[in-house]
Amino acid sequence: MKILSMVMAVLLAATVSACVTINIYFPAAAAEKAADKIIDEVWQLKKPGDVPAPAKPAKPEEQK
Repeated sequence: MKILSMVMAVLLAATVSACVTINIYFPAAAAEKAADKIIDEVWQLKKPGDVPAPAKPAKPEEQK
């Protein structure tokens, strides 16, 4: 009987601890702004009308 009550206590403790949830709330506007910034940095999106700068040709090294 003593072992059964110990097993039941362990099972009860495991069941109770499994029901704990931690919720973290972020302001929606701040989260959306941060997500947009990350997307812009990752994809390097250009605004409509932006013209890519022409590539500069490499200078040939002077021969000695």
